[in-house]
Order: sequence, then structure tokens, then C-alpha cells
Amino acid sequence: MLAATNHSLEKLENLLKSAGYKLRYEKGNFKTGACLLQSSKMVVVNKFSNLESKIQALAELIRTVEVDHKLLDEKQLAFYQQIKQTELQL
Repeated sequence: MLAATNHSLEKLENLLKSAGYKLRYEKGNFKTGACLLQSSKMVVVNKFSNLESKIQALAELIRTVEVDHKLLDEKQLAFYQQIKQTELQL
């Protein structure tokens, strides 16, 4: 499980950016902390969500999208695998 810290949020943001996704913080009508716009690599995060919700939403999003491992550095790849493994343990 990820700690609810700004550092964890930054790591998730950097992972998505390295994977080619654009990340925007906007006010939205969606219930979760983030949504993926169809047919584009744009992630919109509800800026009014609390820190824990943002982290959980981005982690869940990362679990569902395919990421090209070649785009990630060694630390990001280990972090990505840790996030994917967390899903298996739930």
C-alpha cells in the first residue's frame, strides 16, 4: 500500500508522464479522483479530491493501463511492478 504523502503522489505522476500520459488537475463531475480520456493519453485528476483519494485513483489507473517498460527507468519500473503486485495482494 502506498503512503498518503506528496512524495508518493509525485512518484505516480512521474511514472504516468514517463509512460507518455499527460496529467491535468481540473475540477470535475466525476466521483473518483481521476479519469482517463478515451483514445488519448490524457489523465484528468479531480483537484478537489484529498491527497489519499488522488493517490488511490492514480494507482488504480496505473494498474489498468498498459505501460511500455522501455519508457521507464530502473526505479520507475520497480515502482510500477510494486503497484501491479499490490493489486494481486488485495
